[in-house]
Amino acid sequence: MKIPSGASTGGGLGRGLRSRTALLLAFAFAVMADPVSSVAYAIEAALRALNGDLALLVPTMVLVVAIVALVIVNYRQLVARYPRGGGAPAAVGEAFGDGWSFIPIGALVVDFVLTIAISVSAGSSAVIAYFPALAPWRLLLGLGLVVLVGAATWFGHLGRLVFAAMTVAFIVVSIVVLLYGLGAAPKPLGTITGAPLHPPVLAVVLAFPVAVAMATGVEAATSAVAQLGQLDNDGKRRFGQLTLWLTLAIVGTITLGLALEAAQLHVGIPPEDSTQIAELARLAAPAPVFAAFQLVTALLLLSAASSGFQAGPGLLKALARHINRNGETVGILPPALDRTNRHHTPYWGVAVFIVLAGGVTAIAGGNDQELVLFYAVAVFLSFLGGLVSMALLARKERQPGFLVLNTAGALVVAFTLVANLSRGFPIVSLAAALAIAGLLYRAWTKAGRPRGIRNAAAEAEIV
Repeated sequence: MKIPSGASTGGGLGRGLRSRTALLLAFAFAVMADPVSSVAYAIEAALRALNGDLALLVPTMVLVVAIVALVIVNYRQLVARYPRGGGAPAAVGEAFGDGWSFIPIGALVVDFVLTIAISVSAGSSAVIAYFPALAPWRLLLGLGLVVLVGAATWFGHLGRLVFAAMTVAFIVVSIVVLLYGLGAAPKPLGTITGAPLHPPVLAVVLAFPVAVAMATGVEAATSAVAQLGQLDNDGKRRFGQLTLWLTLAIVGTITLGLALEAAQLHVGIPPEDSTQIAELARLAAPAPVFAAFQLVTALLLLSAASSGFQAGPGLLKALARHINRNGETVGILPPALDRTNRHHTPYWGVAVFIVLAGGVTAIAGGNDQELVLFYAVAVFLSFLGGLVSMALLARKERQPGFLVLNTAGALVVAFTLVANLSRGFPIVSLAAALAIAGLLYRAWTKAGRPRGIRNAAAEAEIV
């Protein structure tokens, strides 16, 4: 049912506004589950890259939040340009041709696999931080959660309201922990060093790319607007852009708040059976609040994993049943990936992602910190494609302001991507994304190059 934009009576107008507000909050808090959940591991990843130097943690996280802000400001344009969804693949397809859109699509596939793997691994870490006796079973716990979350998706997608509730619960309990932390006495915990491996500025520059995995999920709003069938294009633009601003405000506030209190209370690199934010909550808050914090953290991370199980198989399904501009179904992937059960779940796609995410989780030993760099590469490859494309389109359309903004964003994203790739192993994410893009391009060519494939990311949200 279409949400009313107004009515002839004051009561009708009030109900319409309330309905729109409720829809916006449900949509926004569900979409931001990914970036909010990344707080659970991104701050710790930055501190590890700083070799435990707490004095540089806050400047590093300020830089990370600034980069997230730059990406969000640019991605507001993607929402404005593609209110029916599409994100980076749509922009790349328009700027360079449909065939090039497979690069960000390949990056998104890797992103969804890593979203599941890192979220269940971080969820396992949250559980182990409260029940240290489970530490020897970390890998089995992580693999079990992959199967459990995937199986839950198999029997029907968790609703957006569930994701929104988990996000709100984490935000509320995090604020409570931060408030308690204001009156807590400092107590050195974990590994803290006062002698960084590099001069301060260089140390920050080398460390911040590790934590930019926090930007993951920013692209979700650009495609998820396709779900808002109740709204016209203007309404989708407003909802998408407001969601991006809310994401920046909430993620930035919680991130900087936790980083500041970690530095103030001297919470360093945690032991193997805990996490930095768990140690902070344990020190700052009473036992019941600490227990609640670990619970909502684990649930939010599992919700983020579930979102990967929705988005990934949905994208495969869209590619298997792509509808071209003539209304003809021209799939480029095997038809089995288009099959759904009575709960409308593409079960073969779910099975594919269970296997892939389970394999990645096993390779990482169920350790979320081992996956952070790989995750950042996949996310920023998609960002780079979107921003370069927007810069090219701004140049063609003679929009100098947008050209400067998009170019600045692309340069910062490119630097971050190169910095992460220079660490060596994360190049695996780049290779995987390009390999998937190549395979999809070949399948697209064999299918006769159906037009409009750039919109697959949007189709994935509505099929």
